[in-house]
Amino acid sequence: MSKLGKFFKGGGSSKSRAAPSPQEALARLRETEEMLGKKQEYLENRIQRELSLAKKHGTQNKRAALQALKRKKRFEKQLTQIDGTLSTIEFQREALENSHTNTEVLKNMGMAAKAMKAVHENMDLNKIDDLMQEITEQQDIAQEISEAFSQRVGFGADFDEDELMAELEELEQEELNKKMTNIRLPNVPSSSLPAPPERVPGRMANMPSSTPRTRAASSRRAEEEEDDIKQLAAWAT
Repeated sequence: MSKLGKFFKGGGSSKSRAAPSPQEALARLRETEEMLGKKQEYLENRIQRELSLAKKHGTQNKRAALQALKRKKRFEKQLTQIDGTLSTIEFQREALENSHTNTEVLKNMGMAAKAMKAVHENMDLNKIDDLMQEITEQQDIAQEISEAFSQRVGFGADFDEDELMAELEELEQEELNKKMTNIRLPNVPSSSLPAPPERVPGRMANMPSSTPRTRAASSRRAEEEEDDIKQLAAWAT
């Protein structure tokens, strides 16, 4: 057994010392990383300083230059060791974070499983089946009621369409006949028209021509008779 192993073994038993929580261990690892990071920065500065001293003395003071190079080598070795230590600590920290995450996930899943079990303890599968069947039946009844309301009531389905059309035509004909009876036709003269005067040769030039008033009255009477005839023809159709 190595001296390092004896040192850690003699530090105390696991029974007498309680294990730290994952949060405490992570906090300690981060503090260690921060401390080693500062040590890295210090060693890098010392390496640059010793290298500058070695260049400064050069061949003029070989002994001082060699001492500076030796110190630089020691610092570089320490820096390499710190790099390896930081890599190990980083790996350990990531593993601990993953373990802590898995532990929290497992704990939460266990709590969810217990809660789900507690909920299902008050549920009866037979009651659920009966409830779903009852819901389905009520939905079917509601659908039938909706379809019954949406159907058209068959009022007037026993009437004959041809008889109705014939009755409608009779009513239209009666209305047309009433309109025809209310039409006032022009009076026909009862007396016979006077015979046209005999034409006497030589007197045609001396006969007076019809006046403008007479021609206008005749034209107006002819237009009225033509309008009456058109109105009769329209009602007849």
